[in-house]
Amino acid sequence: MSHPTRRAELFGGADSDRRFTGPTTGDERRMLIDVLSAQRATLQLKCSDLGPELSLRSVEPSTLSLLGLVRHLADVERRWFRRVLDGQDLPALFSSTVDPDGDFDGATDNPRVVAAAWEAWQNEVAFAERFVTEAPDLDVEGDDSWRGRVSLRWVLIHMIEEYARHNGHADLLRERIDGAVGV
Repeated sequence: MSHPTRRAELFGGADSDRRFTGPTTGDERRMLIDVLSAQRATLQLKCSDLGPELSLRSVEPSTLSLLGLVRHLADVERRWFRRVLDGQDLPALFSSTVDPDGDFDGATDNPRVVAAAWEAWQNEVAFAERFVTEAPDLDVEGDDSWRGRVSLRWVLIHMIEEYARHNGHADLLRERIDGAVGV
């Protein structure tokens, strides 16, 4: 595209076009999985071709950064799929009761920190995808200290909302880093 007509058309690439190709009618489970997958792919796209810049903060006093979002979403994936739905007794990866904002505060430009964040996020997403695939239905339930009894259906909807909100943050963070804008 030589002359984009909308800001959303500026951020592109082959991966951008393939994110939202899932079904728009039919099976509820397939639609929820595909929409969540597209939101996860959007996060990756917003972070693509960046290294240490992923740790750049938005504006003071915020500690919000793209890397912080990756770390936060790894913790969120872990919480809902491993801890709540699968009942695993595991700590969060990047935050704790002692350091509740560790997911954002610990997002530094150290290459090992960047690599560890992506590895953790990919591992948690892979677990979640397996869990959803192997679940007999969307009515599988787990207990959560915040929400009480939750179903897999609710968790999938919540995860879509969580990613969509943070992908909005990622839009602004990426534009601040290198001017890239769009979907």
